[in-house]
Amino acid sequence: MAQKAQPVEKKGQRVKFFSSVIGELKKVTWLSKKEAMYLTGLVLLFSVIVGLILGGIDALFSFLVEKIFIGS
Repeated sequence: MAQKAQPVEKKGQRVKFFSSVIGELKKVTWLSKKEAMYLTGLVLLFSVIVGLILGGIDALFSFLVEKIFIGS
């Protein structure tokens, strides 16, 4: 027969986990505010550009499908 799992001390594990998380976060090299703003702007710019490109492709395909299959 299989043995029952031993009870695990959950509170101690949680404290150890969060202590490890805090220790690792102290090692992180964080961006400066200027770098974060610049990179956020780049992400927004590229998101708008890709959105416009995909919207244009969608409009083109919609037009072609309407002309070819619906015949209007």
